[in-house]
Amino acid sequence: MGKTTGFLEYPRQEGPVVPPLERLGNFREFHRPLSPAAQAQQAARCMDCGVPFCQAGVTLAGMTAGCPLHNLIPEMNDLVFHGNWEQAWRRLERTNCLPEFTGRVCPALCEAACTCARQEGAVCTHENELQVAEYAFSHGLVNAAPPAVRTGKTVAVVGSGPAGLAAAWQLNRRGHSVTVFEKADRPGGLLRYGIPNMKLDKAVLDRRIRLMEETGVTFVCSTDVGRDVTGEELLAKFDRVVLAGGAGRPRDLAVPGREAKGILFAVDFLGQVTKALLDSDYQKPPRKLAEGKNVLVVGGGDTGNDCVATALRLGAKSVTQLEMMPEPPLARTADNPWPQWPKVRKTDYGQQEAIALFGADPRRYQTTVSAFKADKRGRVCGAVVQKLEARPGENGRTVMVPIAGSEEVLPAELVLIAAGFVGCEEYLPAGFGAALTGRGVVATESEGYATNVPRVFAAGDIRRGPSLVVWAIAEGMGAARAADASLMGYSNL
Repeated sequence: MGKTTGFLEYPRQEGPVVPPLERLGNFREFHRPLSPAAQAQQAARCMDCGVPFCQAGVTLAGMTAGCPLHNLIPEMNDLVFHGNWEQAWRRLERTNCLPEFTGRVCPALCEAACTCARQEGAVCTHENELQVAEYAFSHGLVNAAPPAVRTGKTVAVVGSGPAGLAAAWQLNRRGHSVTVFEKADRPGGLLRYGIPNMKLDKAVLDRRIRLMEETGVTFVCSTDVGRDVTGEELLAKFDRVVLAGGAGRPRDLAVPGREAKGILFAVDFLGQVTKALLDSDYQKPPRKLAEGKNVLVVGGGDTGNDCVATALRLGAKSVTQLEMMPEPPLARTADNPWPQWPKVRKTDYGQQEAIALFGADPRRYQTTVSAFKADKRGRVCGAVVQKLEARPGENGRTVMVPIAGSEEVLPAELVLIAAGFVGCEEYLPAGFGAALTGRGVVATESEGYATNVPRVFAAGDIRRGPSLVVWAIAEGMGAARAADASLMGYSNL
């Protein structure tokens, strides 16, 4: 490394952010970059430690440690330190075809596994990656030229989320003619309608879509494969099909009063908001969804946090977020050592905004909904919540058990269910005759992407189950290699 003592000389410094109360007035991204000189200092903190778990992407204690894409992180950081941004981009694009997305929405698995994270704070690899990607776009390094040679082979990609875009980008690079089918009115899938604009500006997504179109990829929107178009029709028209339709079946709450109006799945709520913003060029946020309402978010994960932030921007009167599990510790425990993913409490941007606005953390741990209450119009007006206690269950897993007599009623005129997902929409794989696993996702060959149906592959959440954008991109790139090898006898992707 060019600065072998950088980790001793420079403290961790993240880019500035717009203050919480200020950014609540809009839906724009609020993270700001460091100066190139400051970014170089942060890159200098990379130790080239010899045990780069940051790029390992291995499973430890059931969770991923390091980057699933195996980004060449020490090399990239060294190049940023030396100001060689173009070569840093060349290193990054070798392993990640969509870094402008992971640089914004990835939870930074690389940083959790960074050796520096053990004491003084991880290297800011997440921000370095984003700035390398943005440098590449602003300096014309992202190639918009179509492939020099076309193979004459055709591939249909079903779904335009991160897995579908990654697969389409790679297959088109190889020279295959790629058509992406998307059931929504605009391409992007989860990136478009599942992630709020303040985390991922849709102009960034549109930039990538335009680039893909310029290089020869065709997008067909408002077309639901399995309903509007059959699997048989696609297989008759295309040489290969890649299923990348995600795992979009949300987990519901089977409690009394669930039928009340005003109870929405988080993904539907976030999608409605984004569509209204896009349709009005960000001039008409759908404030009526949450304005003046007590909002209850059921689920303590990233999607729940996105709901908190979105509801606040729509003028919610109050926001409460329920989490079934116990409150995590502030620091690693003895049974959660580095480089495992740290199971510690994180206060994300939405919770930070709620604290700034209301003066208190919106989260209530070890709490669940046992029933909903409706008014005379059939609209939800409250939720009966109940405390839970942790008890040891089978296989060492913790079981959360309701505490008798702990019920209370919370006011709620809008309820957002962010309890995760239970699998893919079954009609899509069924339309091809693709088998499912017991987890409700598409079954593929061991350590591969081929389904039981010849010429049909699967990638992303539809194969892996609900996961991260970075994993979806890795899966899309993997499925592209598999489909390419089946077409050409080998793959250079």
